[in-house]
Amino acid sequence: MNYLKVVSYIYLAVAAFFIVDGILKIQKGEDSVISFVFAGLAVFMFFFRMRFAKKYPNNRRKDT
Repeated sequence: MNYLKVVSYIYLAVAAFFIVDGILKIQKGEDSVISFVFAGLAVFMFFFRMRFAKKYPNNRRKDT
């Protein structure tokens, strides 16, 4: 697994963190909009990075 795919999954972990943070803030009665905005941004970045990784595969020159 190359670097771009690993970073994509880190974005999913960050999105999960912000979703949990937003839910906990809702339960406390606090403003949670920014947490859900960051979660949405992280999910967007996940799909963007995965598409970018598929669009530009690793074209290493193999010397044989």
